[in-house]
Amino acid sequence: MKKVAVIMGSDSDLPVVRKAVDELKAYGVPYECHVMSAHRTPQLACEFASKAKENGFGVIICAAGMAAHLAGVIAGHTTLPVIGIPCKSSNLDGLDALLATVQMPSGIPVATVAIDGAKNAAILAIQMLALSDGTLADKLEKAKQDMIDGVVAKDKKLQETLTEI
Repeated sequence: MKKVAVIMGSDSDLPVVRKAVDELKAYGVPYECHVMSAHRTPQLACEFASKAKENGFGVIICAAGMAAHLAGVIAGHTTLPVIGIPCKSSNLDGLDALLATVQMPSGIPVATVAIDGAKNAAILAIQMLALSDGTLADKLEKAKQDMIDGVVAKDKKLQETLTEI
């Protein structure tokens, strides 16, 4: 199974990124987590991205706040799918990071999830890997069914509550 790289622009992004790591663990997807900066360690980030495929990665998740150039820099140096997580900052509540992550030039796509949307980033990475991994695809199908069952159970409880009133 291919690994997922989870790259943070700063260790302060760990509380957000932890949700992605937890989801990858729950699905049994191997991963590596690193701190790299598009601005402070650009050479390190570019080298990691350019060697990611040969190092066994299938998807790269990048979390960054503020200027949030990390996902774009990584995407510019690999053909692997890159998923950006814009992180909320104190200045503009993450809107700056969202815009920086989503507004990529043609030819350098970055799939972007919601501000602090790390769990969805992990699920999207898992869906990408599941295209060639039947076990992961089955786990995703079960998770979708569990969500459906949960909503149906909540509706049933609501209906019972309303008839008691």
